[in-house]
Amino acid sequence: MQKVFGMISLGCDKNRVDGERLLGEVRRHGCPITDDPYRAQVLIVNTCAFLNAAREEAIKTVLEGDLLRTGALEKIVVTGCLPQKYIGELFPALTEGDVFLGVSDATQLFPALERAYAGERVNAVGTGCEGAERVITTPPHLKYLKIADGCFNHCTYCLIPSIRGKYRSYPMQQLLDEARSLGETQELVLVAQDTTRYGEDTGKNLFVELLEKLSELDNICHIRLLYCYPEVVTDELIRALRDNPKLVRYLDIPLQHSEDRTVKLMGRRGSRAEYLALIAKLRREVPGIALRTTFIAGFPTETEEEHEALKAFLREARFENCGFFAYSREEGTPAYKLKGQIRHSTRQRRVKALYAVQEALSKERLSGMIGHTVRVLCDGVDFERGCFVGHAAFQAYDVDGKVYFNAPKAETGKFYDVFVEGADEADLFGHKK
Repeated sequence: MQKVFGMISLGCDKNRVDGERLLGEVRRHGCPITDDPYRAQVLIVNTCAFLNAAREEAIKTVLEGDLLRTGALEKIVVTGCLPQKYIGELFPALTEGDVFLGVSDATQLFPALERAYAGERVNAVGTGCEGAERVITTPPHLKYLKIADGCFNHCTYCLIPSIRGKYRSYPMQQLLDEARSLGETQELVLVAQDTTRYGEDTGKNLFVELLEKLSELDNICHIRLLYCYPEVVTDELIRALRDNPKLVRYLDIPLQHSEDRTVKLMGRRGSRAEYLALIAKLRREVPGIALRTTFIAGFPTETEEEHEALKAFLREARFENCGFFAYSREEGTPAYKLKGQIRHSTRQRRVKALYAVQEALSKERLSGMIGHTVRVLCDGVDFERGCFVGHAAFQAYDVDGKVYFNAPKAETGKFYDVFVEGADEADLFGHKK
């Protein structure tokens, strides 16, 4: 079967890695891959189902893809979290899909398509495995390495354990072999639902050991850590961030709230005082570290006083980067049944207010960089702005802000010193020195 394949991948970077494994199966079978959906004969829609809005986006994408059947498109493959969780309802209802695969069914892609081309609609969820080969969809100098799947934190608002199951660390040698196979990599970004718990499902936390072994690979220049839960940011990890020159001095610590009562209702560990102590310790022990986090606004029973306290926490903690999300009431989670659900308009207002606080803090911090030089990894050209674009150590690719800079010439994947001439609430602007 020599069909032209395209993919639309939705959701997080962990989902992106799953999509890259599906494309790996396509390449292994010798089929061409296009980034133009109008040329694709087989369109893979890699879905997210974390929130209701993500599910709506996934279904809309499949419906829009179905309109392409007037052209080259022959089959639509629906894969990822949405069929993994909701295949019972999805398969009979979403008739636009020809093949349905779960989050770890890459090896079933071609067997299922053979059946589909024979005239069958195919539900192959849970019948395959992940596959080894990947087609990298990020710029060639930056790659993700997913070190585990699933989760055993059981936050009361989250569907992930019911979608992806219990936490499962990938074998260390498998990860080292995969990282080595990625070739020359300026920045390797480690992801999982909770990276800091790597190895705990096998009886011992092996996260720092994994970092040490990855750092020994000659093809890996820098390593960035995402999704590090605060209660597992150990002294050992802090020392590694301080002393290992390959680790980017950046840490993503999803807190979700600052106030003790709400944190407890969320099923999370820690307290406001403990969070502030950890932040102070990280800044003291790892000079220059950049901290990122996320918060949920409008969790059931959250009071206006707690919302104001969270705003005060932002001003005290002064994170380099923050994301905010309105609480989404997800059926099947413990929080779904909580009394005191907050109106949608109130949740949206609180998100907007939190962003306003963080944007003011970010603008103040970034404006202080004007007249100074920052080290920037070039990610390519921004054709709309007519300049080069990259990210600094305090910015995670495709998550935080960017650095836009002018230069007579610059190469993707190379580092440059950029003299900062301007800033807004997210980005820096300058020229190569």
